[in-house]
Amino acid sequence: MTAFAQANPITDICFLVEDIDRASDFYVERLGFKPRRRAPGFADFKGAGVTLALWQIEHIAEFTGVSGLRAPPGVHKACAAIELASPEQVDAAYQELKAAGVLFQAPPQDYVWNARCCYFADPDDNLWEIYAWSAGGPIGDIEPQERV
Repeated sequence: MTAFAQANPITDICFLVEDIDRASDFYVERLGFKPRRRAPGFADFKGAGVTLALWQIEHIAEFTGVSGLRAPPGVHKACAAIELASPEQVDAAYQELKAAGVLFQAPPQDYVWNARCCYFADPDDNLWEIYAWSAGGPIGDIEPQERV
C-alpha cells in the first residue's frame, strides 16, 4: 500500500486568520494571488501551484468545533515555502515583493542548509520562505532526488 502522503498531493494550504478582509487584501495586493472563492469567513486564491485558502478563526471554530485559541502577535503559526529555480531568482523575487510593500525580516541570505532564502510574514504572522538551492543542491536527502 502506498503511504497517504505519497499517493495524495497537497492541493491546498489554509492559514487561519484574524481578519479575512485584511488577509485577503495582503495576498491579492502584495503577492498577486487571484481570488477564486469567497464565502463568509473564507477565501481562496489561484496561484502557481497549490490553492491558498484563508479561513477566519472564529468561523472555523464556530462551524467545525476546532479550537478558536489564538497565539499572541509575533508568534509564527505556520510556514509556507516557494522554491525558485536559482538564487538569483530569490533576489529578484525579494526586490519585486519589497517594491510591492512586503516587509521582509532581512534581505536574501545564503544559509548553512545550502539554500538562498528570505522570509516575510502575512498580517496574521504566518511565515513565508522564498528559497532556491545553491550549487550542489539540498543537503540531507534521504533518497537521491532527480533534479530537473
